[in-house]
Amino acid sequence: MREQLEGLKQEALAKVTAAQSEKELQDVRVAYLGKKGPITEVLRGMGKLSTEERPVIGALANVVRDEIKAAIDEKMEKMAASALDQKLKAETIDVTLPGRKPTQGTTHPLNQVVREIEEIFLGMGFSVGEGPEIETDYYNFEALNLPKDHPARDMQDSFYITEDTLLRTQTSPVQARTMEAHKGKGPVKVVAPGKVFRRDDDDATHSHQFMQAEGLYVDKDVRMSDLKGVLELFAKQFFGQDREIRLRPSFFPFTEPSVEIDVSCGICKGQGCRVCKQSGWIEVLGAGMVHPRVLEMSGFDPNEYSGFAFGMGVERLAMLKYDVDDIRQFYTNDNRFLQQFHTK
Repeated sequence: MREQLEGLKQEALAKVTAAQSEKELQDVRVAYLGKKGPITEVLRGMGKLSTEERPVIGALANVVRDEIKAAIDEKMEKMAASALDQKLKAETIDVTLPGRKPTQGTTHPLNQVVREIEEIFLGMGFSVGEGPEIETDYYNFEALNLPKDHPARDMQDSFYITEDTLLRTQTSPVQARTMEAHKGKGPVKVVAPGKVFRRDDDDATHSHQFMQAEGLYVDKDVRMSDLKGVLELFAKQFFGQDREIRLRPSFFPFTEPSVEIDVSCGICKGQGCRVCKQSGWIEVLGAGMVHPRVLEMSGFDPNEYSGFAFGMGVERLAMLKYDVDDIRQFYTNDNRFLQQFHTK
C-alpha cells in the first residue's frame, strides 16, 4: 500500500506538470483528491492493515494528498500570474501615441444671448432681477393693469395650476415685485430675463415655452426720449453700430403710450429685402411708458414718478442675430447646430 500511494503521487505530479490549463488542473484535482479518487480508495482499504501499520499508512496518505494539492495550487497561481502578465502586456497604453482631445461643451446660444443682454444693461446701470416661474394671477395680470375681465387676457391665459396660480406668461411680474420692494421710492432700474409659458402651437416661429427679457426704469421725470435712447444704445451694441431703430404706435395694457420697436435690417441696410419683407425694418420688441395705474398698484405716486418698460423675446433676438430660421433648433439638442455657437 505504501508503494501504491507513492506511485499515485508520482502519477499525479506528472499530470500536474503536463497540465496546460486551469481546467486540466481541476480535472487532476478531482481525479486524485476527490471522494471517488484512488487515494480515498486506499484509505478505505486500511481496515485490512494491522494496528501498527494503520497510522503509518494514514500519515503517508495525508502527506501524499497535501503534496498533490500543493503542486496543483502552485501551478494554478503560476497560470493566473502568467495570464495577468499577458493581459497587462496586451492592454499597455502606448504613451507615444498622439492624445485625443476631449470634447468641449459650450454655453447654449440662448444663454449666450441672455448674458449679452444682461451685460449691456448692467453697463447702463440696470440690475438683474429674478422671480418665480409659478406665479399668482395677481402679479401676472392684475398688478399689470389686466383685471380678470380684460380681453387682452385671452392671448395669455395658459397653464393654470390652480384658479389663482399659473406658469407665468411674461417676466413682467418681476417688475411689479421689484417696484413693491422699493416701497414707492425710486429709482428702479431692473432687467428681468427668464422662461415664460403660453398656450401656443409650436412652429418655426412659436413655442409654448420661450424666454423673455423685460426691463423697467422708474424715477422722477423719466420720459419717452429716455426710452428711445436706452433702446437705441442697446440695438447698436447688440446688433451693430450701424443699426437704427424706429418707434411705431401700439397698445399694451400696462404701458401708456405704447410703441413697437423696429431695428433697421442688417441684410439690406434698410433698402428692403426678403428678410425684412421689403420694408427695411424688423420688429424686435415692445415698449412704452409705465401706465399710471401700474405705478399706483405697486406703491408709487404717478404724480411724482414716471417710468418706461420694455420686453423682448430672447429667441427672436437670437434668430435675428445668428440668422436662424426655425425656433425649434434651439430646443432639439442637436450638437451639429449647437457647435456653431462655440465660445472660447
